[in-house]
This record gives sequence, C-alpha cells and structure tokens, in this order.
Amino acid sequence: MRFDLTDLRLFLSVHESGTITEAARRCHITTASASERIKGMEDVLGVLLLNRSHRGVQLTPAGRTLLHHASVVVQQMERMHGDLGQYSAGIKGHVRLLGNTSACNEHLPALLGTFLKHNPDISIDLEERTSTDITDLIRQGMADIGLVADSADLHDLQTFPVAEDRLVVITGPGYAETIPNPVSLAQISHLDFAGLMPGSALQEHIAAHSRQAGRQLHYRVRVRSIDAACRMVSNAVGIGIVPLAAAKRHRRALKLNIIELADAWACRNLVLCVRDSEQLPAYVTALMQHILAPQ
Repeated sequence: MRFDLTDLRLFLSVHESGTITEAARRCHITTASASERIKGMEDVLGVLLLNRSHRGVQLTPAGRTLLHHASVVVQQMERMHGDLGQYSAGIKGHVRLLGNTSACNEHLPALLGTFLKHNPDISIDLEERTSTDITDLIRQGMADIGLVADSADLHDLQTFPVAEDRLVVITGPGYAETIPNPVSLAQISHLDFAGLMPGSALQEHIAAHSRQAGRQLHYRVRVRSIDAACRMVSNAVGIGIVPLAAAKRHRRALKLNIIELADAWACRNLVLCVRDSEQLPAYVTALMQHILAPQ
C-alpha cells in the first residue's frame, strides 16, 4: 500500500476538524478531491476508516489505528525538515503550540515575541484550546508543546511548571453589590457577568464548574478577549472571572477590585506538557527552554 504525505495530512485534518469539507479547506484541496483520497485509502486497505453522517465523520477502529501511524509519520517528517533547517536557510522549523486561555492571553505573547525575534528561521502556530483538548492532542502527536492547567489529566505526559494560574473575581469601581472576600461561585451566581464568547477555553472551564454546582450564570455581555472583559467590568456591565495575572495587569488603569475565588477549581497552576522531551527536534526544545526560563 502507498499513501503519500498529502493523504496522511488530510486524514489527520479530517480527525481534527470532524468533517471532510473543513479538512479539504485546511489542506487547500477541493472537497471532491479529499473525499476521493479518503475513499482510495479505504479501498487499498479494504476497510472503512470513517463513519459518515450528516453531522460529520467519526473514526472507525481501523481509522484510529491509521491516525496513530499517520501522526507519527507526519511528525517525524516535520522534525526532519526542522532539524535540517539548521543547515539550509530555505527550510524553517515549525512548532505547533497549544495553550489554554490564560497561556495564550497572559503568558505567551511576550515570550513568543522575544523568541521569534532571536530565531527568524522558526515559525509557530499558536492555538487556544481547553486544557483537556490540549493534553489529548499532545498524546496523539498532533502538537509539539501544550500549556495547560494542572487540573487536566496529565498521565503519560512529561510536565514542567510554568506559573501560577489562579482565577479571581473582578468588579468595577463603585460596584454596588457587597461581595465577601473570598467568595465562592455559588455566592455570586445570581449576579450579572461579563464573560468570554462560548468556545473559549476559560469560558468552557467556568461553565463546566457552574453546571456541576447546579448553577447557570447570566451574562450581560460576551467578548472575545480577557482584556475586553476587564474593560466591560470596569464600565459596570457586570462582574467577571479572569486569571489573576490579567486582573493585576488591569487593576490600576481600570480601577478593578480583585476578590479571591474560594472554589478549589480556581486554584490552578500552568504547566508545560510534551510527550517526550528527549524526542523533540532542536527548534522545539529551544522554544520549550525559552518558555521555562526564569523571567
């Protein structure tokens, strides 16, 4: 049997996106061509790789086996190109980096800025995901480095501490409600909130714990960034739950009040996770060391 790298990358993208149409778009081919390639792989193997429905596709047991081998092959090829990039100016190292909301908004922007400035031959894809999604993708070899909350399932992964990632409640100047400090989510669940758009890693984390507590939070406004949420809170739209680092950064300019969130799930640490640091290509190791270096 012969599968080329386009076939394997397409199959990985189908798994990640959940649809052949979206996978085709990501791989810059037509949907018809993508469907034909997947069907060709199934014909060669003599088994179905995908269960298709109107809602998308799901991998069959055979598809999951192919997913594992495809991720290994594609990752190894990318590592080869990246390592050879040290000797050829025409080839660049590429890192796929995943982070939760706090990592992407608070910890990584400045770090990546300095790293890329001093490493012009390396490029980075940074994507925000929930910590649970990130650890799964790292295990599958679909990403090189993940920055997640230590509350995630980290078995079989190597982890390295990065920073505290505690969540706090913020209120604007002159907020009329009396809120105890510290406070639990249950005590403030009846108030109006300013939060992030559905699908953001932090929003999903808060929503999951509010559901577990049997509460449904009322959002007056949802925005796309932590900075925007802080500004909404400052303008008396509602209260917010944000990482402590963001609250401290905006406290003076926006006149925010910071209240400790007493729930155990709010006390998190940010950790870096990889499958095997000994197997990382040199350019990925360099980024990892830069993230972990004392600031």
